[in-house]
Amino acid sequence: MFPFSILIASRHRTTFLFHRDFACRFQEFSEIVGEDEFGYMLAEILKENNVNSEGMRFDPGARTALAFVTLRSDGEREFMFYRNPSADMLLQEAELDLDLIRKAKILHYGSISLITEPCKSAHIAAAKAAKNAGVVLSYDPNLRLPLWPSAESAREGILSIWDTADIIKISEEEISFLTKGEDPYDDAVVRKLCHPNHKLLLVTEGPEGCRYYTKEFNGRVKGLKVDAVDTTGAGDAFVAGILSQLAKDLSLLQNEDRLREALMFANACGALTVKGRGAIPALPTREAVHNAILHSVG
Repeated sequence: MFPFSILIASRHRTTFLFHRDFACRFQEFSEIVGEDEFGYMLAEILKENNVNSEGMRFDPGARTALAFVTLRSDGEREFMFYRNPSADMLLQEAELDLDLIRKAKILHYGSISLITEPCKSAHIAAAKAAKNAGVVLSYDPNLRLPLWPSAESAREGILSIWDTADIIKISEEEISFLTKGEDPYDDAVVRKLCHPNHKLLLVTEGPEGCRYYTKEFNGRVKGLKVDAVDTTGAGDAFVAGILSQLAKDLSLLQNEDRLREALMFANACGALTVKGRGAIPALPTREAVHNAILHSVG
């Protein structure tokens, strides 16, 4: 058995897959994979999980991106990427299905697509079209330094679209990186990353849960304690959990008690994911999440 697992193409596809169990309508818009066995495998996985993949494209001239994930004894990971260039890096603005994007409730994205052209321009165009259509923008920077030319270019790239997002999810490590070493546990430091138009800033703290910041309130929601086997996909599962709740009712952003309930749900999503191996196979069902929450408060 190889001492690593393999992730294929866009990390945010796991977020879409996770959503399907929460009776929400999500699209896999304008994602490009290679016209190869990995790309076709991803398309089949989406189909099996009832994810609408009508915006998916196959590039005959480039391969599907691969990430090799090595697990440490504590379930944490190290990544090695094969993507120079991969199909997702070659997405062009003209290939975007803007009608599909404008129909979304929430557009969720990361920063990796900002590293090179032409996908950088396509990313910015997609976000602009969504914003103009009243779609909520959700941003998980997902810092992967080996993919950027330098740490400074990563910091500049991630922050270049910061003020556009309505919802931002970051980790403690990303706070330290973006603030050049400031204390990620200091609320004043985190508040520096809040921008005037943001609706919600989330800080994930692994097994400890998460912190939340809005203009009106902030706080912490404890996580569920589990034995971690593989932390791959935990952040995606957390994001999927909170976005699935927001997609049903955005007004919970104005109600702290309801937001805390939604974040408890998201924490449970992330916690259950680390109990199994693989970014997709380990994703829990809605029933499993609710049972875990009931058990934790019972």
